[in-house]
Amino acid sequence: MRAFFEAIQSLFVDFLFKPLDGLRALELKTWFGANTINWIFMFICAYFMIYWIKQIKITKENDGQDTTAHSFLK
Repeated sequence: MRAFFEAIQSLFVDFLFKPLDGLRALELKTWFGANTINWIFMFICAYFMIYWIKQIKITKENDGQDTTAHSFLK
């Protein structure tokens, strides 16, 4: 059983966390370079939030509710 948990440890430490070690080393050189991925994710989230709000506005303007779909909507 111990070998199983050591294999999981090896998977994460030796393989999956290697990109994070690279980011940690990059942060010592340039803070902006290390946080570029955060800015990319923020722009992606902002884009999709604006898209979602526009879709809600379109749905609300069309008033496309089907009141016969559920009895509690009548």
